[in-house]
Amino acid sequence: MPVVRPKVAELVVQLYNRALHPELFQVQQTRTIERGGYVANIRITSTGHWISWTYDGVTLSEVAAAANHPLPQSRRLLSFRLQGEQGDTVECRNGCTYQLNVQLSPLDPANFWSYQQQLVQDGQRKGMLHTFESSGRVALGAISYIHLESRDRSLTVQAFHTFPDDNAIVKSQSTFRLPS
Repeated sequence: MPVVRPKVAELVVQLYNRALHPELFQVQQTRTIERGGYVANIRITSTGHWISWTYDGVTLSEVAAAANHPLPQSRRLLSFRLQGEQGDTVECRNGCTYQLNVQLSPLDPANFWSYQQQLVQDGQRKGMLHTFESSGRVALGAISYIHLESRDRSLTVQAFHTFPDDNAIVKSQSTFRLPS
């Protein structure tokens, strides 16, 4: 079944203080990192991404998905639709910190295609890359590229999701830090 990304106007970013069920997502690619006492599962999904991070009994789940995606309401810490640049920080009960910065960047068509091509080149050399089917309106499909920086005391996930029908790119940087 071909997967086409939703419109960028439908995208929301949410953070949960809990694990989420895998059957809620159509996963395209997965990577697991175990380091410094934490475990992280990073996934490219049909609508964006899903990150699960666990340390010392605390599980955080970050999701970039369509607003109509059937996700639970319980234990949701953050939720916002994308517009411009946004960010937030959450302190967890065990001393860990989560920080998110996300930006929606509309571009002119020439700059959009140049940026998308650069992401594809970077993704072929490192990180995680998935190319989606074209929506039919434009020749090339959307891409998701995720770059990971894992250290003993932190994990930084940079995600780039392109939306060819809208000539827009969503850039996010999520950092999960262990207590000092």
